[in-house]
Amino acid sequence: MAALVSVRDVVKHFPVSRSLGEVARRERPVVRALDGVSFEVAAGDAVAIVGESGCGKTTLGRLMLKLVEPTTGSITFDGSALGGLKGPALREFRRQAQLVFQNPFDALNPRFTIYRAVAEPLVNAGIPETEHADRIAAAFRRVHLPDLDRYLDKYPHQLSGGQLQRVVLARALVLAPRFLVADEPVSMLDVSVRAGILALMREVRDDMGLTAIYISHDLALVRYLCDRTLVMYLGTIVEDGPTEEIVRRPRHPYTQALVAAVPVPDPDQSRQPLPIKGNVPDAREPPSGCRFRDRCPHAFARCAHESPPLRAIADGHRVACHLNLDSPPP
Repeated sequence: MAALVSVRDVVKHFPVSRSLGEVARRERPVVRALDGVSFEVAAGDAVAIVGESGCGKTTLGRLMLKLVEPTTGSITFDGSALGGLKGPALREFRRQAQLVFQNPFDALNPRFTIYRAVAEPLVNAGIPETEHADRIAAAFRRVHLPDLDRYLDKYPHQLSGGQLQRVVLARALVLAPRFLVADEPVSMLDVSVRAGILALMREVRDDMGLTAIYISHDLALVRYLCDRTLVMYLGTIVEDGPTEEIVRRPRHPYTQALVAAVPVPDPDQSRQPLPIKGNVPDAREPPSGCRFRDRCPHAFARCAHESPPLRAIADGHRVACHLNLDSPPP
């Protein structure tokens, strides 16, 4: 299937405040949020982006929605480069690509009624006001909030977290988009309501044929929602492949550590965690060679001076690691 979203050699650096010594040396330090990220998302696919906090996954999601601009590289949507979109073309892209925020309490203006909050995308897109009520009602039915009179005149603080997340999803769907980015969509919700929201998001994606990106640190969540997973570490993709394959047989040492950290719902079953050392390095000064080498239990000399390319090891499965995990290092 043709790619709806294509990311090519994307780099994103954020400048940071300089110390007096750096000012004197005329240096401008940057946070290297993304460094050379490339992948494609086919129309109708559900793709997860996972990794620790600070790995660059949220920045990548914002870039795909043109909320920030890349330092270098390019992103295309349905064949059109996002960097060149302006005026009517940019407005049309905004109608087709929507974001579901992590925290529903922060995603809605506390001074807006629920009706006004959900109608805001329609106003921004220039949809005639005569169509608003019908579109909002349809969006609320999709997220299983059919009793409009209970919600539309209320304010965000009057709803529960689960209700608010459904409202946030309704607002993202009210324009009938083709592309959805969900950034940690259930991390702020009680465990008791997460399953319902996840089932709803899967139902909505299937019914509408959405192309979806799910940003998360929870492999159990993405295993339920996504057929494909990208694993990120310190601004780079270290593994990319079918979600079930990555969960059952992770090939990169970092992915192995993520899988080992997933809780097992069986008190009699033990799992030996992978011996990962230290903390994530400073994104202003990442290690030379493989960025994971300082924490990797399998690192050898080559890892210190040569950055591993993301190469295919099986059909649809790529790994950025010098180590062939089925044999000793060279």
